[in-house]
Parts: sequence; structure tokens; C-alpha cells
Amino acid sequence: MSDVVNAALKKEAALKELLAGYGGLVVAYSGGVDSTYLAAVAYEVLRDKLRLVIADSPSIPRSELKEATALAGKMGWQLDVIKTREFEDPEFLKNERDRCYICKGELFGCMRRYAEEHSVPVLAYGETADDLADATRVGKIAAQEKGVVAPLLEVGLVKEEIRELSRRRDLPTWNKASFACLSSRFPTGRKLTVDELARVERAEEVLKNLGFHQYRARHHGTICRIEIDLKDLDKMLSDDVRNTLVRELKKAGYRHVTLDLAGYRTGGGA
Repeated sequence: MSDVVNAALKKEAALKELLAGYGGLVVAYSGGVDSTYLAAVAYEVLRDKLRLVIADSPSIPRSELKEATALAGKMGWQLDVIKTREFEDPEFLKNERDRCYICKGELFGCMRRYAEEHSVPVLAYGETADDLADATRVGKIAAQEKGVVAPLLEVGLVKEEIRELSRRRDLPTWNKASFACLSSRFPTGRKLTVDELARVERAEEVLKNLGFHQYRARHHGTICRIEIDLKDLDKMLSDDVRNTLVRELKKAGYRHVTLDLAGYRTGGGA
């Protein structure tokens, strides 16, 4: 066993010890790599003292919500869907630099009320040690304000360790692509609307159905700027894929479809 795996397993042991001390836990679950791994370990430790909540919001694609709930059901986890109302907040819709803070504040506020209703003492979310270096993740401020803990961060787990530990647990999310809410596809300062989010969602479903793994459909009004992993560039430029993408995105309401030659990157919608 490699030193890297040994180090990750030691962190997992520390995570189990940390979770056992909570007594009961509500986890913000999305079906992504980090929250799924956290849910799996927490369920192993806490069993029926664990509850998961997932937000139902226009920022979450219907396919992601469906896959996440199906996985929770398969794993036997207790999951509740909660409706968040950030799209009723004019400050959120302005899509300024504090958008993520406002969104996470709404989510964690809903979680706090949920935890109080079910007499669960601790709330957690899937922030990792990698996230400390990501200046776009201002939701951590909301977590601190609402008293939401980050167990993965506390034990020092990073994304690649979580992927390896997830693989060892046979979690289907171990190699899942990174994902961020659909609101992140809009340039900062461009007002968010549910209709335009639906257009982005449709565009990304086309990319998903074409077999791309890591992608973003960045929204610029009538222009859709596509980001993909550069290793998929040849595939994107094949006639069949390119023609299908352009045709379907024009059906979704875009006049122009462009390919960003810099490739996929986090924060590319800013």
C-alpha cells in the first residue's frame, strides 16, 4: 500500500473519530464527490443518527437532483429534500460577488431549522482542505455564521484523497466530474433569471448526453461559451458532435455557440 493511501486512511480514521463525537448529524448533500463520501463515512459511524438534506433550487439541474436522490436511496441513507428560496432574494439575483454567500446562507439557515425540528445537534457540509485555496468559495463565511462544521477540512482531506477513499468504498461518485451550481455559469453582475438558468441546464444536458465528462456552458445572453477538458477537443470538433451541439443549443435559445480554447477552468464565468 502506498504512502499516499496510508496517509488518506489515517485521515479517514480521524474522520470517523470526529464524527462519532457528534452524536447526531445533518449533512448538506449534493450527490457530488465530497458530500457523498462524507455521507458514506457518517452513515457507517452514526447509522440512524445521520440525516441528509439536499436543496431543491433552480440552480440544481433536475438530472443531478434525480441521481443524488437515487444514490441515497440505494445506499439506505435518510434523505430529505428541502426547498431553498434564494431566488426570491433580490440581492441574490443581482449575481454580485456575494452570491455564493447569500445562497449558502439560505441553505444553512434551512438546515438549521430542519436540525432543530428533528433535534439533531450538529450540521456539516463537504468543504475540503483544497477549498481553502479557492477564493471563489465565500460560502465558508456563511457556514461559520450558521455554525456548520466541515469535517473533511478538519481532518485535512483533499479531493484526490477523497476520490481514492471513495473508490475503495465502491462509491460511484469517486471519479465524478467537479460541479458547481448553474448560477456560476453567468458573468458576475449579470442578473439571474430562472428562464436563463433553464437554458444553461438544457445546454449542459446536451454536453452530458454527448459524452463529455468535465464541461461548462457559460451564459452570455444569446451566446453560449463552451468549456471542456482540452483532451476532448478533437471529439468536440468532429462534425457529428459539433453539428449536434450547435443544433441543440440553438433550439435551447442561443444564437451563437462558441468554444473557449482555454478549456475548462473553475471560476470561468466570472
